[in-house]
Amino acid sequence: MPEDRARRYRDEGWWTDQTLGEMVEAGLGRRGGLPFRVRSAGRPWQGTFSDVDRSARALAGALAADGVGPGDVVVFQLPNWVEAGITFWAAAYLGAVVVPVVHFYGPKEVDYILRTVAPAVVVTAHRFGHNDYLANYEELLSGRSDARWLVVGAPPAGGLPPGAVPFGSLLGGEPLARPLPVDPDAPAIIGFTSGTTRDPKGVIHSHRTIGCETRQLDYLFPKGGPPAITGAPVGHFIGMLNAFLVPMLRAQSVDLIDVWDPGAVLRLMREEGLGVGGGATYFLTSLLDHPDFTSEHLALLPFAGLGGSPVPVAVTRRAAALGIASFRSYGSTEHPSITGSLLDDPEEKRLTTDGRALPGVELRLDPDGQILSRGPDCFVGYVDPELTTAVFDEAGWYRTGDVGVLDDAGFLTITDRISDVIIRGGENISAAEIEELLMGLDQVAEVCVVAEPDERLGEHAAAVVRVRDGGTLPTMGEVRARLAGAGLARQKWPEALYQVDEFPRTPSGKVQKYVLRQQLRQGRLGGAPLAGPRR
Repeated sequence: MPEDRARRYRDEGWWTDQTLGEMVEAGLGRRGGLPFRVRSAGRPWQGTFSDVDRSARALAGALAADGVGPGDVVVFQLPNWVEAGITFWAAAYLGAVVVPVVHFYGPKEVDYILRTVAPAVVVTAHRFGHNDYLANYEELLSGRSDARWLVVGAPPAGGLPPGAVPFGSLLGGEPLARPLPVDPDAPAIIGFTSGTTRDPKGVIHSHRTIGCETRQLDYLFPKGGPPAITGAPVGHFIGMLNAFLVPMLRAQSVDLIDVWDPGAVLRLMREEGLGVGGGATYFLTSLLDHPDFTSEHLALLPFAGLGGSPVPVAVTRRAAALGIASFRSYGSTEHPSITGSLLDDPEEKRLTTDGRALPGVELRLDPDGQILSRGPDCFVGYVDPELTTAVFDEAGWYRTGDVGVLDDAGFLTITDRISDVIIRGGENISAAEIEELLMGLDQVAEVCVVAEPDERLGEHAAAVVRVRDGGTLPTMGEVRARLAGAGLARQKWPEALYQVDEFPRTPSGKVQKYVLRQQLRQGRLGGAPLAGPRR
């Protein structure tokens, strides 16, 4: 980054000298009495911020005594449990680099991450869902004698593998009194991209960019409303920040749930007066589509901030019709908060665009419509320097890979992802354009349009649909009638139609389109052979 722009970020207050550990210390000092609760069938917990802080300081003290300090890497792969908060805050106190890993990543993804970051400390669950972390990590860490492995949960009858120690055994010692000093320009967090591509990218954020991003998230989200359940995995970059940093700025409790079950979430909302603030579109629509959803739940959803995955206008209009004030935002792990709308923006803009550039952020489009951004919360680079060089130009603009349009008032609308463009016989087709129109069909809960191989044209558009409960897959005739009525050119119409019960997703709720494309090439979706496309 050019020094003059870095100086401007400091002079204008977007960057401060506060480290992540100092931010945590200040926040916990002000908010110590706030509740911290975990809803879990296997590992529920409730206490206060101060209770978690005591454990975090004890863990930090034990690791510091063992030589862990500023710049060392702490990897954690945990569900939404209290131990994730303890680990995150302890690493912040140490000035360590935090690397969150979503709880359902398997050995292939984890091995890549471990080889990339060379951790000093690894914290895992014993077991969760289908993942046997003990078996996975015993092999993955077998050649890493320098990595300390802490395990959360009851050990098996045969004990823990060699080198592993119980997480709780490090919580009874001398606590770390103060955060260790660290350069605020140093790496603070490495977030690995969510998996919409084959090879995850290690995205490096500094203490300054994380501090700015936390304030951006606080600015963007409305104040008030009931305490919100956090269902997004804290092993995901934004889920972690929303769970463990933003509450310190806005005096809100932490309410985690480790399995997103819409029926269970609706019960919690009714019994405990909790709300859901938003996130990826799925977190909202899974509640609205559930047969148990009632007006009692609706009263606990005064607003919904949607982002992290495509947000169809049909969803925001549906929410508005129910009285939910929804708004959209746009960003990525690399540049988390690029645009967003506020509740006092015109409703039509909130419902149909992805908002305006947020404070301190610069935004422009290149000649092909690709969105370029830069700002004080933009990442400082990838772990792989070649990737960094590929996405930044000489003036420090980040090439997002997304395509959009800007209106005269500065509101941005994402129209496509460069990698989602379908090239049919040499003509580009926008998947997002078709998806937006098909969401207008009553029986469609969710739809993804992807490229399917075509012997004659190279590829054509295929629509993969998840229908609403009790609904039926629309016929190809209904699909074509909808697109014809909207005036969409015939060559853009899907030439195949498939149904799935659920989509493969990233931790943030995005559909993994590359997985769908693989399944189409193999003639399989959801693990079951297809009878063939409807043309």
